[in-house]
Amino acid sequence: MSRVTVDNLWMEYGEQVVLERVSLEIPSGEFCALVGPSGCGKTTFLRLLLAMERPTKGSIRIDGQPLAREPGPDRGVVFQRYSAYAHLTVEENVVLGLEFARAPLLGRLFGAKKRQALDEVRATIDAVGLDHARTKYPAELSGGMQQRLSIAQALVRKPRILLMDEPFGALDPGTKAQMHDLVRQLWRAEKMTVFMVTHDIQEGFGLGTRVLAFDKVRHDPDAPEAYGATITLNLPLDDKPERAEIVHA
Repeated sequence: MSRVTVDNLWMEYGEQVVLERVSLEIPSGEFCALVGPSGCGKTTFLRLLLAMERPTKGSIRIDGQPLAREPGPDRGVVFQRYSAYAHLTVEENVVLGLEFARAPLLGRLFGAKKRQALDEVRATIDAVGLDHARTKYPAELSGGMQQRLSIAQALVRKPRILLMDEPFGALDPGTKAQMHDLVRQLWRAEKMTVFMVTHDIQEGFGLGTRVLAFDKVRHDPDAPEAYGATITLNLPLDDKPERAEIVHA
């Protein structure tokens, strides 16, 4: 299970308020598309979910438990910019996550443990359609294949929650459509809860089971940093549009 509860979340950097009064209840298994203007705190919200940062006020809970103080294996992340090591093959890049997790002192697995890890890695690589390229290096991969590698790196540790920050923004339309199909398949198969930041409204409505719109509802022209963004629209995407929940100031 991976139910996410956000209660009166605020994020401030000095005098700049980035997020304010964010409250949210997301059932396990939802695919949430985060949309809104640039600079309205969507990526900051992902960083808070990942525990890369701590909120100024408020709380985040997963299945009723407070969010751990550091990023953990229950949350995977895919960024727009690829994060593979250039000197390692596809397989070596993906297995690295398991080695760091299971052998934190040496960062290496040996014997039966290494064979087990490689079996898991090869299953993940096959799931993202890279089995034919597992011995290739990142520079030998197309943009779409590099993004598949990023997804494999995130999925190999079996996260309950997948966080994606503009993961397909740099891809051409044909490759993007292929990646949409892949992510849908993996989301259904793995039963994860997904939060995806996108500036493409059509992408958000096409992939998501829920759209979360971020924007500022309070403004002070004399103090533009005094107020932050909040969730102005929490829209479940089903055949009951009356369930759309509007949050007013």
